[in-house]
Amino acid sequence: MSKLKNDLLLKALRKEKVERPPVWMMRQAGRYLPDYIKLRDKYDFFTRVQTPELACEITLQPVDQVGVDAAIIFSDILVIPQAMGVEVLMPGRSGTDVEESKGPLLPKTIQTKKDIDNLTIDGVEENLKYVLDALGLTKKELNGRVPLIGFAGAPWTIFCYLIEGKGSKTWEKAKQFSYTHPDLTHQLLQKITTITIAYLKAQAKAGADVVQVFDSWSGMLSPEDFKILAQPYLVQIADALKEHVPVILFPKGSWYALRELSESSANGIDPIAIGIDWSITPRFARELTHNKITLQGNFDPAKLLAPIPQIKKWVKEMIDGFGVQQYIANLGHGITPNVPVDHAKAFVEAVKEYQSDR
Repeated sequence: MSKLKNDLLLKALRKEKVERPPVWMMRQAGRYLPDYIKLRDKYDFFTRVQTPELACEITLQPVDQVGVDAAIIFSDILVIPQAMGVEVLMPGRSGTDVEESKGPLLPKTIQTKKDIDNLTIDGVEENLKYVLDALGLTKKELNGRVPLIGFAGAPWTIFCYLIEGKGSKTWEKAKQFSYTHPDLTHQLLQKITTITIAYLKAQAKAGADVVQVFDSWSGMLSPEDFKILAQPYLVQIADALKEHVPVILFPKGSWYALRELSESSANGIDPIAIGIDWSITPRFARELTHNKITLQGNFDPAKLLAPIPQIKKWVKEMIDGFGVQQYIANLGHGITPNVPVDHAKAFVEAVKEYQSDR
């Protein structure tokens, strides 16, 4: 494999000195890019995900067109339920993206011990070979330009979809199941964790330089419930991967867990970074983590709709708050479809042009 020409992301994860923060954006390979929309209109969602050549092409688009410091493989967190034997449907006409339709549907939800017992956790490399092939092809096509990020959904977030069968604003059914069937809940969470570890190890082997674990719905949990239902499994994944690849955990909305997660890192789960959203200030995030770990985030994607000079001003203020070292500039959640490409570029350029006044 080619030596990385731009290793800013890996340096930030290793806590090495950098001249400026690395920058990439969650959901950067996707729906705001005109070239992606052309492919979306031609191929349905799972064709795009399951065809390595298409996934590679989509992954490379923001590197070529926006200038980010890392590529993140085009895939979906719900490939894990599929690999476990659960049907996942994407509603809408051919070419309708998940986020732009009514969202994913899992027709048969998990309700009983038998349902959990029937889930398979073996054969992930065969069942998700298309993702691994996409990683290998993308790594080759990148030719060392920037690092390649792999990813998976966190156990709690996947659990939510398996129990609810679709998206939710409250995840009431998932939470009710966890409160009324605690033993089954942990059995299911552990199964998801086990297959996710195998999947992420396979991604590292296939060419991922970094992996991110998206806990999109952990912020729906109270701090007490997070400690029981999310944190142990996130830490287990980070611990299992630490010898293989750097890990970024993104428990969206769970700013209250920063101190304990950073202490997990200090106890040997390293290198680990934590992504945060805009519900916490950079300075408070640094205080909670005692500057022990690399932080990622936390620009509100909606701010990318502001005038470009304002975007650049806000980016500078964000980096001033985090500091240049042990920091990865990113959004606090995925980029939205209505963001103009020029505004996404302005965000990236503002990070690259950053100069501290101090």
